[in-house]
Amino acid sequence: MAMPLRQSIKVATYLAEQKLRKRDKFPLIVELEPLFACNLKCEGCGKIQHPAGVLKQRMPVAQAVGAVLESGAPMVSIAGGEPLMHPQIDEIVRQLVAKRKYVFLCTNAMLLRKKMEKFTPSPYFAFAVHIDGLRERHDESVAKEGVFDEAVAAIKEAKRRGFRVTTNSTFFNTDTPQTIVEVLNFLNDDLKVDEMMISPAYAYEKAPDQEHFLGVEQTRELFKKAFSGGNRRRWRLNHSPLFLDFLEGKVDFPCTAWAIPNYSLFGWQRPCYLMSDGYVPTYRELIEETDWDKYGRGKDPRCANCMAHCGYEPTAVLATMGSLKESLRAMRETVSGNRE
Repeated sequence: MAMPLRQSIKVATYLAEQKLRKRDKFPLIVELEPLFACNLKCEGCGKIQHPAGVLKQRMPVAQAVGAVLESGAPMVSIAGGEPLMHPQIDEIVRQLVAKRKYVFLCTNAMLLRKKMEKFTPSPYFAFAVHIDGLRERHDESVAKEGVFDEAVAAIKEAKRRGFRVTTNSTFFNTDTPQTIVEVLNFLNDDLKVDEMMISPAYAYEKAPDQEHFLGVEQTRELFKKAFSGGNRRRWRLNHSPLFLDFLEGKVDFPCTAWAIPNYSLFGWQRPCYLMSDGYVPTYRELIEETDWDKYGRGKDPRCANCMAHCGYEPTAVLATMGSLKESLRAMRETVSGNRE
């Protein structure tokens, strides 16, 4: 796990505080969506399916920052839509960083080189660029040629300017262990991004393409083969060791979607950003009035093939904190990753 040591310590301290306060449910990271509009039409995404009137809306800065502070989460993932299309996205980031929140701005990077000067490098801030494969595969997934090359150029420029850069890669049933190895080798060894996040594609309800999502057994076999030969240890993956074990099928976990809540233009979304069973105006209502026990594989048929990080990474993190052996294992990998 390549999470910076400072961030690892803050998250560990936060988790310890929640345990001392005997809180059963609390957020690790908020998925903040200050807009739904995007400049691409990816086949695996359903956000741009909203009506035109909704796509024109932009969340006010105070509302965005206030929601994060209300939750108390130590980390924020700003997504959308394409957040760089928000005219005040730099101010949202600035205010969250000033509150010492770890902020990941998720972007397809089409606007990144034009907007980069609005941001300041900080250990509390990182650009998270979406890369689903090498040139041909990535451009096919986003339905537009040239996106991969622009993303690569933007990553290089951001790194040159001193920004932390992470990536997020979603893999489908059209992927093979070799295509996963190729793109992660490129990101890790050639572009030398700071961290990489990976996720099996989930059958997102409004996504135009419903044919290429992975099942549980497909996911396990795919990652087991991709991780072989020492790749898993060598890559700077931004995941807990237990979550990577989960992807390989070495362990299984229940879903803890409450730990990565989603806040968008509509409010706090039940139960997670991949499913929509309604919205509530406050974080407290989300936590206290949602029947969390009815979600997850074996409970809700919509969850049958889900192994997404938003539901299962938090479970892995909590399991790590509850085990001295796993805590020491995660610590060793964190220290090792920061030495590379």
